[in-house]
Amino acid sequence: MPSIEDHSYLKICAELASCLSISLSSARRKVELAVAKEGKKGLDERKSMAKNLLKSALLDCKNNKAQGANSQLDELLQALAQDENFMIED
Repeated sequence: MPSIEDHSYLKICAELASCLSISLSSARRKVELAVAKEGKKGLDERKSMAKNLLKSALLDCKNNKAQGANSQLDELLQALAQDENFMIED
């Protein structure tokens, strides 16, 4: 992945990374993969894709905050039916 020095593109990717709690390089890679999946190239397409991904990530962040961090953690910690009797040690 070549280095892109466009400040506005990097800013959008940084906001995306912050919202998704991932690194900047992972956010840029996510954008690059989404652009490549659609068969597009160029900086303008990357910016528009990054903006679209950021909008959807912000909606998800708002939904998660409305749900509450405690209830989200409780939901993540619930054991699935097939994992209830799993033992780590013998």
